[in-house]
Amino acid sequence: MRRRATTPAPETGAPAPHERPGWVDDELYPFTSRFLDVDGHVVHHVDEGRGPVLLMLHGNPTWSFLHRRAIAGLRTDHRCIAVDLPGFGLSTAAPGYTSTPEEHAEVVRALVTRLDLHDVTLVTHDWGGPIGLDAATRDPDRYARVVVANTWAWPLRGGLRLEVFSRLMGGPLGRFLVRRFNLFVTAGIPRGHHRRRPDEAEMQHYRDALGTPERRLGSSVLPGAFVRSRPFLRELAGRLHVLADLPTLVVWGDRDADLGEPELERWRRLRPTADVVVLHDVGHYLQSDAPEEYLAALRGWLRATG
Repeated sequence: MRRRATTPAPETGAPAPHERPGWVDDELYPFTSRFLDVDGHVVHHVDEGRGPVLLMLHGNPTWSFLHRRAIAGLRTDHRCIAVDLPGFGLSTAAPGYTSTPEEHAEVVRALVTRLDLHDVTLVTHDWGGPIGLDAATRDPDRYARVVVANTWAWPLRGGLRLEVFSRLMGGPLGRFLVRRFNLFVTAGIPRGHHRRRPDEAEMQHYRDALGTPERRLGSSVLPGAFVRSRPFLRELAGRLHVLADLPTLVVWGDRDADLGEPELERWRRLRPTADVVVLHDVGHYLQSDAPEEYLAALRGWLRATG
């Protein structure tokens, strides 16, 4: 297999260059891998194309691989930067990192500063929503537009199913199942698709990215964060107004088993001027469940608001 180029962190004293692992298929993920030292983490990201910046963030248990079709489709007109959060994808977390959304948000903020990004269109999904929006609300002058896709930015409470899920999967048994059996990849990713089932090659890229119990720390922490990180989410909800004037696209898969009509309606209330595109019969991972429709929604909106 042809090995894609890797780019290390450039500054003196940075960690040794990280090699892109051999299990990454260059045809499925045809991008140059870049590695940057950010506060002791080795943060993998892709940086493809030229033009207005699109900063793409993932959630649990995915990585920048989720955004590969959008990157390929948009890099002719945009600079597409897709980040792997520490401990996910090809990134490595610094010792002592506990993988809370609060910590992830600080890493995103530091990365944006290090790359000196401006006029950023933030493209979010799942936990990438609260993580990226927290970073954006703290440095709003760097951001120009926002895309939210099956995500949230407030405490999710009041729903018995989600409450039970967070307490169970965020407890000792749930964390054990995730770390020992990679449960969120093996069960959660297929469950998050409705139109199409990810093929074996796609699933293997998610399994290999979290290939050891140690690598699955972040995937085991985030379920419990629905409850444990309520103060973080409550503070974020109180700061969302600083982004209220930014053009916003809400693109939503309506067959999401966890984030549904209540979350979509809250986005409508919070952003009454937002453009809303609902992808019908599409699950949580809309970027791979309906990639052509997702890409078309982004491309049309970016052109209209550019």
